[in-house]
Amino acid sequence: MKQIAAALCLLAMTTLVSAQDDEQEQGLSLMERGAQMLMEGLMREMEPAMDGLQDMAEEFGPALREFTSQMGPALRNLLEEVEDWSVYHPPELLENGDIIIRRKTPQELESEPDADNQIDI
Repeated sequence: MKQIAAALCLLAMTTLVSAQDDEQEQGLSLMERGAQMLMEGLMREMEPAMDGLQDMAEEFGPALREFTSQMGPALRNLLEEVEDWSVYHPPELLENGDIIIRRKTPQELESEPDADNQIDI
């Protein structure tokens, strides 16, 4: 959530900075100056979070690239093989570290509510 707020602040600040050049000749109204001060304050408050986000991206970037290069093809193959994900339970992590995906029994499939018969409110 902080990253979204930071991105919005950054976008608004760049808009204000580009508009500020044009308005310096005309002068800013009190509302415009107040909005500009608010955005500057928000940017100062968000700067440490943005720096932390940059550091985290630099730290995890290589590991994430390696993960996607190794696991990407395996996940792609898995997605191609499974035709209907609704017939499976969510993945479970066992105590030994294995991850299993159990298939639902015919009784479980019959007892599930039919999405076509539900009423939208």
